[in-house]
Amino acid sequence: MSAAPARSVAVIGAGDHIGAAIVRRFAAEGFAVHAGRRNGDKLAPLLGGAVTGRSLDARASEDLAAFLDEAEGIAPLALVVFNVGANVQFPIAETTDRVFRKVWEMACFAGFATVREAARIMAPRGQGAIFVTGATAALRGNPGYAAFAAAKAGLRAMAQSAARELWPQGLHVAHLVIDAGVDTAWVRERMAERLGAEAMDALPDDVLMPPQAVADAYWALFNQPKSAWTFEQEIRPYRETW
Repeated sequence: MSAAPARSVAVIGAGDHIGAAIVRRFAAEGFAVHAGRRNGDKLAPLLGGAVTGRSLDARASEDLAAFLDEAEGIAPLALVVFNVGANVQFPIAETTDRVFRKVWEMACFAGFATVREAARIMAPRGQGAIFVTGATAALRGNPGYAAFAAAKAGLRAMAQSAARELWPQGLHVAHLVIDAGVDTAWVRERMAERLGAEAMDALPDDVLMPPQAVADAYWALFNQPKSAWTFEQEIRPYRETW
């Protein structure tokens, strides 16, 4: 009989691509992983063995706190990953109050609540990591992305403030900027609409970022020594202009 995992990881926003890759990466490294997402029935392919999970509304701070307490109850939390996306594109004149508020709640407020509740659990023992998934929009706003850019820029600023406060307490807070199209069916469909089928057929394999590459980046961040922590890391394919 194998020993129970000694530490746990909580993944908030364990979607089909990046989130799932993070769950699999850390489970393969011997961690108990507690995965949360909207529509928790979609977690079924991930569940089993060291992976547990359920539906989670990251905008509801009480539900979020309970979710992290569940992970802590499985094994002491070593890492919390906030990976909620909320990417939408609307011309600014068509960005309604409801859309702006919802995107901010998902991508900014929920990130703040995640960091706060993770620190509540981790700070008393003086160790742990809290990683936040960012995007190009955290660094610069582009046409059609007013809501998303505002939320992601706010998330980045919040994470930076949290890092400066929590690093001295032994908690590694980091922000990962994914400056790339991630290789998913949805991204390929949008690119095909813009570029055409022939261009997509000729697309080199290394133009889009595989979700596993993001999981690997988080694994590397997690293994940094305290003497050389990174707050912000940008990852992009070598062909990406920036």
